[in-house]
Amino acid sequence: MSLEEDKRRAATAALVYIKDGIALGVGTGSTVDLLIDALPAYASKLTAVVSSSERSTRRLEAAGIKVSELAQVGDLDLYIDGADEATKHLHLIKGGGGALTREKILAAAARRFICIIDETKLVATLGRFPLPVEVIPMAESLVERQLSKAGGHPILRAGFVTDNGNLILDVHDLKIANPVEMETRFNQIPGVVTVGLFANRRADVLLIGGPSGVKTLR
Repeated sequence: MSLEEDKRRAATAALVYIKDGIALGVGTGSTVDLLIDALPAYASKLTAVVSSSERSTRRLEAAGIKVSELAQVGDLDLYIDGADEATKHLHLIKGGGGALTREKILAAAARRFICIIDETKLVATLGRFPLPVEVIPMAESLVERQLSKAGGHPILRAGFVTDNGNLILDVHDLKIANPVEMETRFNQIPGVVTVGLFANRRADVLLIGGPSGVKTLR
């Protein structure tokens, strides 16, 4: 079975959480793209849809789904997104697509956060995937120095600007034994917009697609 099919299984499994009358937040990435492709059949259930990125907004609108601003909607009933890495404790690394700040805002606004991944993304310890950090351009060199002091190897994501007009530093060689502590510490570096660790607000449900089906962790 292909990786694409594993992703599709996880995305399809998330659809059962879409109930009548909910406001839905939609994340970003290749697994979420498969969710968006299936959403038109569920559109009548949704009171509002909020997107975490310009990319997802374009895909939702192309599927005939109206996208609202979070300020108009308020709290979300459900947020569905993927991850670059996840642990059995439901801690995540996100931001490979560069949408981590808006993703974190929607996760914080949601009563329930469903994360959909294929089984290659499940790891014992976070950090094999470089940790994305969104940075205000003026602070790039300051933040790089602070991340290096913390044992990381930050590399500027070349030719990339976030939807918020900022830069991404991808931090390699981190062993993230305590994701909650590291998220809190890195977020306090002046000039950091947010960190791609989702540990203080972790997923509520992790749906893991594999050749034998979908495993659910809560």
